[in-house]
Amino acid sequence: MTVPERSHLSGKALEVYDRMLERVQLRLNELQSTSLKTLEDEVRKAVEFEYELEEMSREEADLLGAYLQRDLEHLMHFVDETGEGLGEWLQLDIALIEHQLADKLLSVADQTLVDTLELKQKLENQEAGQYISGEVATAGMFQCLNCGHMRCLTATSHLEPCEACGSHYYERVTSRWPKREE
Repeated sequence: MTVPERSHLSGKALEVYDRMLERVQLRLNELQSTSLKTLEDEVRKAVEFEYELEEMSREEADLLGAYLQRDLEHLMHFVDETGEGLGEWLQLDIALIEHQLADKLLSVADQTLVDTLELKQKLENQEAGQYISGEVATAGMFQCLNCGHMRCLTATSHLEPCEACGSHYYERVTSRWPKREE
């Protein structure tokens, strides 16, 4: 099975996507009602506007428009099916932003103090079978205590934060060795 070749976008793609999203959002706020047809029309107009600025090729602008259309349709279906709002739909994004902010704050903190506090926390909260990211663990299956995501170590490694939610806490879920007598 071959991997599909990804289209390469210019360096301004993220900025242009955000501008297109903002343009569509402002326009939809001005309208009385919003339908899928209205959404498609507004995305098309945003694509044309960006193309006319000549910062992107036609193909790049169309591709970004398709991405924007996909994301907005997904949001509309989510709201329609669940009755939930934008906040719930963006929950993963909010968690990511929280982790990015924490990483930035930790990057300017005194690293020696951060390391000392982390070690103290590890020593105080260590329970049998539970692990904290950064610890060394031998091969096996580990489950995130926050979201249940599974991490498989195939060799002795440092445990990394959960790739699904960013949590640092795991428990080993492979068989205990030696087996406990019941």
